[in-house]
Amino acid sequence: MIVEQNVPLQAHNSFGIVAKARALVRVRSEADVQQVLAQPDQRDVPKFVLGGGSNIVITGDVRPLVLKVEVPGKRLVDETAKAWIVEAGAGENWHDFVTWTLDNGFPGLENMALIPGTVGASPVQNVGAYGVELQDRFESLDAIDLVTGKLFTLDAAQCGFGYRDSVFKHVAKEEGDFGLAGRALILRVRFRLPKPWKAVLGYADIERKMHETGITDPTPRQIYDWVCAVRSAKLPDPRVVGNAGSFFKNPTVTSDQCQDIIAREPNIVHYPMPDGSVKLAAGWLIDACGWKGKSVGNAGVYEKQALVLVNRGGATGGEVVTLAKAIQTSVYERFGIRLEPEPVVV
Repeated sequence: MIVEQNVPLQAHNSFGIVAKARALVRVRSEADVQQVLAQPDQRDVPKFVLGGGSNIVITGDVRPLVLKVEVPGKRLVDETAKAWIVEAGAGENWHDFVTWTLDNGFPGLENMALIPGTVGASPVQNVGAYGVELQDRFESLDAIDLVTGKLFTLDAAQCGFGYRDSVFKHVAKEEGDFGLAGRALILRVRFRLPKPWKAVLGYADIERKMHETGITDPTPRQIYDWVCAVRSAKLPDPRVVGNAGSFFKNPTVTSDQCQDIIAREPNIVHYPMPDGSVKLAAGWLIDACGWKGKSVGNAGVYEKQALVLVNRGGATGGEVVTLAKAIQTSVYERFGIRLEPEPVVV
């Protein structure tokens, strides 16, 4: 185990913000974490788990010990008449893993193609796109306790999945609480991909692709290609323009609240949910407030998608946070809705 000092993090966060980690350890197995915890000078220091850096806003040099997750591996664990069970190391690139599943004949993740980040971060955020969320395909995960060094396994119920939420985003407030924020490092994730495979359709972008191509019964690979094309057209490549994907969660309101907003804003984009609530398109709300293409310093709102904040070159984390807060204020003043950011501010 090597502890690296003053490590540049610009290449390790998708916003491309310039910052350094005072100390960084690359984690390729549970043994690496256990070695850290065995060192008296490292065991009790604050720690920050870093995956692909696609869901963070760094506002300065990172003082806690950075545990850079690089656990490798992709494999078929089991196959039954009802499902394929596949596993990936937490350090694997998410999109590359989705591609691998299709290449090897294990469909089911194609709707979530091109989501940035690593496999290990996917349960933390309960990532999702085009009608499929990670929890719909989740089997279990292995993690390590950053206090005790003990390994443990969680199933879906124990992960406490919600909309872009999980137990890994909550801190235990008292003894017995199961919040794992800052407490756990995910090592491996397993997915249950159902048989027989069924296409998940219904989103407008996918329906549009079906109409354009004349394909009414798409294969997993066709859906994968469509999702990649749609996302590429809407979202900037972080390798070219720094960003963290969708910056705000789509807010959920009651049916009555939605009707009240529709009375004032008839064109608002909204989606009825199975529980009777209504999800509003955060990007539409931001666009309606006139933010598309606007900037604060070197941080801006993407011209093609108001839900995406971008680094126009040399942006600081402070500029991104200031822009985000200004957007939140505008949306609240006009619609009475508080937008919640997706990325973690570090």
